Amino acid sequence: MSGVPWQQGEAIPFVGAGPGNPELITVAGREALEGADLVVHAGSLVNSDVLEAYAPDARWVDSAGKDLETLVETMATAYEDGEAVVRLHSGDPSIFGAALEQIDALAEREIPAYVIPGVTAAFAASATLGTQLTLSGIANHVAITRPRGKTLDAEQDHVTEFVGMGDVTTAVYLGTHAIEGMMDRLLEAGEDPETPVAVVYHASWPDEDVIKGTISDITAQVEAAGYQASALVLIGEAVTGGGYDRSHLYGGWASDAGDDS
Repeated sequence: MSGVPWQQGEAIPFVGAGPGNPELITVAGREALEGADLVVHAGSLVNSDVLEAYAPDARWVDSAGKDLETLVETMATAYEDGEAVVRLHSGDPSIFGAALEQIDALAEREIPAYVIPGVTAAFAASATLGTQLTLSGIANHVAITRPRGKTLDAEQDHVTEFVGMGDVTTAVYLGTHAIEGMMDRLLEAGEDPETPVAVVYHASWPDEDVIKGTISDITAQVEAAGYQASALVLIGEAVTGGGYDRSHLYGGWASDAGDDS
């Protein structure tokens, strides 16, 4: 269930904090935080400026390192004591957030919960790059994925397949530490070494950083910058924002993108 079907305190909202900039949280998310007594947040994944701006007087509990049972008990106890509880996820709760597990566990205790969506990092990164994830004649699809690692085995890693489709912008979350392996596999699969890649660290945060390159050289740049986490990897021709076709949406608009005449 999404939207705001409950009054403050009647249920536990799972709020998407957005990509980092406090101004990019939704109005509904901000209002939920402003009325909170307890905020269970996603640790360093959520910019502390969001908490300081909208929930300065609430109790903050960092979810990092805590198991599902502990988190649910913390939220349930506060809720049952009459407190307004907010579960604050980074970006949007529906993307790599394990929100549904928590909502289902709360439901077993007959505690209602709902989701307030947030702006995910891929959208903030696209805005920073001044491009679109879908671009006429360039990218008709967007793949949101992550690479193999502790929670994903090789058979479940589809980064190479998505990039190989050609007209896909592939947004890789949780993959900065694995960028060398990703790029090596793309080259082994025969992908063009000059395929554009952008790595956006802390999209929309004050310390945001953008690294632009290609499949062949992005690894060295990221390693030189020292980034191991908290960055989004975008792969595909749409990363550059150029070479697109005229859109059929606007019949009176003529794009000269990619046209030297």
